[in-house]
Amino acid sequence: MAAELILIGMGLGGIKGMTTEAIEAAKGADYRFYEGYTALWSDDELDKLQNEIGELTTVMRPDIENPGKILALAKDSSVAVLVVGDPLQATTHVDLQLQAAESKVSCRVIHGISITGLVTGAAGLSNYKFGRQTTLTYPYNGWIATSPLEVIALNRLQNLHTLVLLDLDPTGEGVGKQKPMQPLDAKNAFVLMEKKLSESLESMPQESSLDLLKHEACKQICSNIESLEVVLCSDMGTEMQKITFTNISGLESCKNGRLHCIIVPSNLSDVEEKALSRWTKD
Repeated sequence: MAAELILIGMGLGGIKGMTTEAIEAAKGADYRFYEGYTALWSDDELDKLQNEIGELTTVMRPDIENPGKILALAKDSSVAVLVVGDPLQATTHVDLQLQAAESKVSCRVIHGISITGLVTGAAGLSNYKFGRQTTLTYPYNGWIATSPLEVIALNRLQNLHTLVLLDLDPTGEGVGKQKPMQPLDAKNAFVLMEKKLSESLESMPQESSLDLLKHEACKQICSNIESLEVVLCSDMGTEMQKITFTNISGLESCKNGRLHCIIVPSNLSDVEEKALSRWTKD
């Protein structure tokens, strides 16, 4: 194959969800790297993939953010970087594409199904009613960011749903073994965020109209965080896919699944309400 960098979307559910184009491109590459920090496949599915296309070398955040080695190889060889979901879903990978262009390295993109494209329709919510998405992070040394809860609060004030991705990295450095956040971890993070945000309400700016809207939105969402309705989406795109309509408190009893994300719905249309009733937890 010609010397180039190929950004390959792996999709979500395993090798069955990859396109023929993606598999053939990966199989034909001289070097194959699996990006293992923004999302993960199961070990079984990775083994199946390697049996099909050849050995994969796992790369982490520093390797992608500082891609000198990868780009140097791509000047003379065919180099595939395989990314779970769509390869341009994260800005990190867009930056890799831009750095390739700056280095005069040809870059080809093969897209894949992403969680943002799959989860909204699978849950039964209108894609037009989603606002800004956010990522719920692990607490680091007792500190937790409140920005995810602020994003949710502002979306709800505008009658917009929120897709909340869950952290994979307890270290925050993108270099160690990934540990996907579980529903109980998410529940605890929401409670910590609510406590911290409630304590900071009085000190929040209230000068502009936007400040006042943000303050009101945060005040509303902090009133009873554990009763906030959520849609837990587990192992989407796999044979183990499961959707549960519950609330923050109910996340504690959701113990199955490997990879999760959460939707925080706003006001529901009749169709959306009927759709979500299919997933109500007993």
